[in-house]
Amino acid sequence: MFGLEDLGTAQYVVFAILAVGVALSLAALLWVRMTGFSLVGLAMLLVSAPAHADESILAVDNGEVRCTASQRDLTRISLKDDQFVAVSKVETGNPLEEFSLVHEPTRGDIYISVPEGYLRPNVSFFGTTQKGFVYKFTCRVEGDEARQVFVANADVEHPQSPATQFPSQASVNERAVGLVKAMFEQRRVEGFEISDVARAPVNVGAMKVQLITQYQSPTMAGRVLRIENTGSEAITLTEELVAQGAIAVSISNRNLQPGEATAAYVVVPGREI
Repeated sequence: MFGLEDLGTAQYVVFAILAVGVALSLAALLWVRMTGFSLVGLAMLLVSAPAHADESILAVDNGEVRCTASQRDLTRISLKDDQFVAVSKVETGNPLEEFSLVHEPTRGDIYISVPEGYLRPNVSFFGTTQKGFVYKFTCRVEGDEARQVFVANADVEHPQSPATQFPSQASVNERAVGLVKAMFEQRRVEGFEISDVARAPVNVGAMKVQLITQYQSPTMAGRVLRIENTGSEAITLTEELVAQGAIAVSISNRNLQPGEATAAYVVVPGREI
């Protein structure tokens, strides 16, 4: 087992949130949720702000698109560099729960309108595109203005980098080094299944440890861990403390002050993770 200190430092940032009062209005609340170091390195930022008539959304194939549809006017949904070829929705039989969904064939856009007195808080339907993507739309109904929603496919806009491949003659240690590097760079690895659903943290003494991402193959597995010092004194992390019996361990910051967190990258043999 060995450390890989030259791979860089993964930082965890805690955003301070300040609500500012404005005369004759309610304070706006800015909320930030930090998910820790994950495969996609994603931090979600939600800001309370007035709705705008146009929305631009990145969507993934077979994913859900959440948007806003006009309550009293038309809503147009348009695809970037693509067209709708089919739309599907459920017929309820209740006129006050039905909405109109029209496919315009020239540009491939769709138009939504809801009747006066529409009872549901949103409209929901599926759209299939010329490039073969399928999106589920869930759009809340509000406002009097006409609206436009522009949808682009995330994989087309931001193609993933090629998966890392290990040479067939690479040793176990060389593969472990390559896997740690790939986890740090958030890259796919040929032959590894990736799961980035964070698990519930566990407390180990003064440490809070959370599995953020795991890479799994038949012969080797990798873990991305978030480790936080929840105690009142500084702690020093070692490879043995983080993961006994591992092939390789890299710790971004070994010395944690109270309240600080760091990332650790662990490679273990076999399917057990």
